[in-house]
Amino acid sequence: MTSYFARHALLPTGAAIDVTFEVTDGRFIAVTAGTRPAPGATVLPGVVLPGLANCHSHAFHRALRGRTHAGGGTFWTWRQGMYAVAAALDPDSYLELARATYAEMALAGITVVGEFHYLHHSPGGVRYADPNAMGAALIQAAADAGIRLTLLDTCYLAGGLGPDGHAVLGPEQLRFGDGTAHAWADRVGLLSPSDAVVVGAAVHSVRAVPREALPVVAMAAAGRPLHVHLSEQPAENEAAQAFYGRTPTELLDEGGVLGPLTSAVHATHLTESDVAILGRTGTTSCFCPTTERDLADGIGPARALLDAGSGLSLGSDQHAVIDLIEEARALEMHERLATRRRGRFTPAELQTAATRHDTLGWTDAGTLAVGQRADLVAVRMDSPRTSGTDPAQILLAATAADVDTVVVDGRTVVTGGQHRLGDVGDLLRKAIEPLWSQP
Repeated sequence: MTSYFARHALLPTGAAIDVTFEVTDGRFIAVTAGTRPAPGATVLPGVVLPGLANCHSHAFHRALRGRTHAGGGTFWTWRQGMYAVAAALDPDSYLELARATYAEMALAGITVVGEFHYLHHSPGGVRYADPNAMGAALIQAAADAGIRLTLLDTCYLAGGLGPDGHAVLGPEQLRFGDGTAHAWADRVGLLSPSDAVVVGAAVHSVRAVPREALPVVAMAAAGRPLHVHLSEQPAENEAAQAFYGRTPTELLDEGGVLGPLTSAVHATHLTESDVAILGRTGTTSCFCPTTERDLADGIGPARALLDAGSGLSLGSDQHAVIDLIEEARALEMHERLATRRRGRFTPAELQTAATRHDTLGWTDAGTLAVGQRADLVAVRMDSPRTSGTDPAQILLAATAADVDTVVVDGRTVVTGGQHRLGDVGDLLRKAIEPLWSQP
């Protein structure tokens, strides 16, 4: 048995003082407030939170940070840089990049990541000898970085959607596609889950998956997490209305995609009817505020969705920032900008959004409670950002730089703000710079 002691902790019942956590076989066997440190206990600094859940990630987008801001443009022009990075990766270089990216996540207190994975094949669309070689690289990367992974293997069949229908995949998109939804499902069926890996599924978007393929994906994903990009840009809505006479939300609902195991990512440009559908079906809405502002997407109706019955989760998406504390704070701050009112979400609601492991298939994680996986994140309360802060409001003050200690399944991954792999900045540099030096 391993024992941890925290002066402050955010338990399911709220903020608590002098908490002892007892861990056996990677799970909490006791969580007791009002205690003294036991002999040999590890004393954690600051306030202890549950592990944070990064519910939407494209690991290879991390190579775009700090390289997309010359010349302005839109979401659609930003994609050109994304395609360039995608074209430069193979299983070995993807392992190197994803390992460093996931290590950066661990430094930020993230204990599980949902990887929205569509970089499947070699350039030109030719399958590797192992058709899941790129997925295997992600699985290995998460294991090396010490965090759990939900591999959201993504169906991507079309190059876009316009008034006249779906376009064929462009040359830069060929490595994303499997030809048909059934071929995609057959390949995904070769992947195996484990104690550290959940195999889920994703519909890239209604742009990339025609209406007739949606039920095939939904059926193949039955009983597992299913994620989908939804209405990130008005152009998607306009195209869906022009060709199908439906909003993207309506198309997904009619195709059987929505439901309690589904997460709609972004959910930015919705009608009142769309909001009601997501609430009625119990679909989670996954917001990625730092990406949505970086790409000039807009501000989605987060409070309205939650009130309608659509729970909220958070992701760092393209990793312009990897900081789930900032994502949680931005959820509130964007609502303030949109409504000109403060306190749109309570600190407890923000914590819930930041710890939605269940939307990634991990129903035994995300709270500091007996029987749950032993994930602990200690956030310092003595930094220039956090000194004097009410522990219950730490998400409104701290940043990822204040994360001191991270324990995943009872194993220490980060200590004193340092990852067990060493210098994560150097790992990122070595993984990213070669991608931009290729001819």
